[in-house]
Amino acid sequence: MALCSRTIGVLGLGDVVNAVGAMFVDLYEVTMAQAYMAQGLQGTAVFETFFRRLPACRSYALAAGVEDVLDFLEAFHFDEDDIEYLRTLELFSGEFLVQLSNLRFTGDVWAVPEGTPVFPDEPVLQVVAPLVEAQLVETYVLNQVHLQSVVASKAVRVVEAGRGRAVIDFGSRRAHGTDAALKAARASFLAGVAGTSNLLAARRYAIPAFGTMAHSFVQAFNDERAAFAAFAQLYPGTTLLVDTYDTLRGVDEVIGLAARLGERFDVRAVRLDSGDLASLSKAARARLDAAGLQRVQIVASSGLDECGVAALVGVDSPIDAFGVGTRLVLSEDAPTLDMVYKLVSYEGAVRTKLSADKAVYPGRKQVFRREEHGVFCGDTIGQHAEDLPGEPLLVPVMKNGVRVPGRVTSLRDLRRGAREQVAALPSELRRIEACSGSYPVSVSDRVAGDLDQLRHAAERW
Repeated sequence: MALCSRTIGVLGLGDVVNAVGAMFVDLYEVTMAQAYMAQGLQGTAVFETFFRRLPACRSYALAAGVEDVLDFLEAFHFDEDDIEYLRTLELFSGEFLVQLSNLRFTGDVWAVPEGTPVFPDEPVLQVVAPLVEAQLVETYVLNQVHLQSVVASKAVRVVEAGRGRAVIDFGSRRAHGTDAALKAARASFLAGVAGTSNLLAARRYAIPAFGTMAHSFVQAFNDERAAFAAFAQLYPGTTLLVDTYDTLRGVDEVIGLAARLGERFDVRAVRLDSGDLASLSKAARARLDAAGLQRVQIVASSGLDECGVAALVGVDSPIDAFGVGTRLVLSEDAPTLDMVYKLVSYEGAVRTKLSADKAVYPGRKQVFRREEHGVFCGDTIGQHAEDLPGEPLLVPVMKNGVRVPGRVTSLRDLRRGAREQVAALPSELRRIEACSGSYPVSVSDRVAGDLDQLRHAAERW
């Protein structure tokens, strides 16, 4: 790998769980919770998380964020400070606040494995729990699954564009906040990015850490020659940033350093961070090769996304790795999915929403994915209890508020699974230059029948 890389041991679970707690909730969820309790509505509810449509520039989404949701649910509770704050709102009875202080998540969760390609209307995560519990976790579920799925869906495109060249997350400084930066690093690694520049994300999720120098290091010295010599001496196998003043002159300085050090020269790569990266990389490669430095790799960064990476690869730019930042962590071209968390069943009775352009398929569901010759060929959204052709995608991940044991949960294993899943997609869905491919997703007769019955019933109300 071209940049300095370190893999740092993962923290314990207690260090990984976010400290936001149950108060990461919207007010209306708490007001509904009190109203549910007042009306005796404490039966089992099923809520499903899905998105209604794909952005124009996406052919599929990559599911992510499930494990962070499970961390949150296992630790779910309102502490004394939370209860005291809620009391100051003068909306909630003392009896309700006592009930809330004793509340824990006791439900079940089903989800598609992280790294699974998903399509509109397909449940990504399903909460089966007492109505109050299921309602109160809505905001956190959506926050985590939405953000990480958005970033993973972007990252996998950048990785595909690289055609085997390493891609590194450089985006934490421009992410929308610290939690977004950490979760973007996690989701990007899941999707195939090689590592991150952010040390907290690297430590938290056991992701390889990458990084070398900034332009300020070179600027602090009187000239590049001194800066490069000092850094290379301290960090064998490093990458030198060569474009502070003039890119090709910087490359020549690296060649001069190699001549002076001889066998002691140990620079792994040069990094280009500005200008015409295609022409500069070719000129840099020619100069390095002429000096006998074929082993020195080239890393490129500077406002890249999948289109920029694909363009560079397409003209045979001799670039070995790409640093991708802002446009990755913000998913600049498609920063949101139309993701929702909807009640589909209560006490065994199917429920729906019939708002214009926002109808919800009722009932607890399962997604069945078919494949032919190792390639996915279509999905069917069926009732949870149906037995339809294909592999069921939703699997149990939590039972009675506790994680189901024996599942694949390590980020590296999930990453491996994501790679296999993406490789099984039809080739037209994996194209970077055009997002015109469509994937067949149908709804079973039973699910469609439930929706029709509820529509007819609504006409009589």
